[in-house]
Amino acid sequence: MPTLFYHAGACSLAPHIVLEWTQAPYEAVAVEFGSAELMAVNPAGAVPVLREDDGWTLTQAGAILHHLARKHPEADLAGGDELRAQAELDRWSSFFTGDLHPAFFPLFTPQRYTTRRDEADREAVQEAARKLVRKRLALLDAHLDGRDWILGRRSVIDAYAFPMLRWAGKLLPEGTQGWANVQALHDRIAADPAVQTVLAREEGA
Repeated sequence: MPTLFYHAGACSLAPHIVLEWTQAPYEAVAVEFGSAELMAVNPAGAVPVLREDDGWTLTQAGAILHHLARKHPEADLAGGDELRAQAELDRWSSFFTGDLHPAFFPLFTPQRYTTRRDEADREAVQEAARKLVRKRLALLDAHLDGRDWILGRRSVIDAYAFPMLRWAGKLLPEGTQGWANVQALHDRIAADPAVQTVLAREEGA
């Protein structure tokens, strides 16, 4: 069966959720960054990694999510089959891959974004990242006005958003309460039984 290699709390939570939503058999394997097990399936040392039955592996969260949506059309997680629906899937996948996800990087590893090593400089880097995250959340919040789901119905894109919304809730001093639509999306996903199953598995890993 397909195997997902994930790290608890990382963006690999998104395909983990989608695999659970498909209701198809799969195996989930927790890995540590830098471990031999992870490097064997992805020399870049990043999660997620999806390994199919025949040994073919796929990396990059966005690519894995698109693959799963196409592989399991019965799960109806692509947001629609129409040309513009597919474009919206690509648009929002690109938003999370290229805009929101990278905005968090300086919060996780501020030392990579400055040549100085004093604490005040690192805090300045992180505060700049918080401002960028807030701008991205504001865009998402405005888009969600009048919508329960990012693409108008539940899709892999909602799963993609979820780990980042969790990061925002933990890393922004104000959490996500200032963006009511974003908070509602987070809560809607978190209440899903399949998502609760995945969270229990990851948090117990």
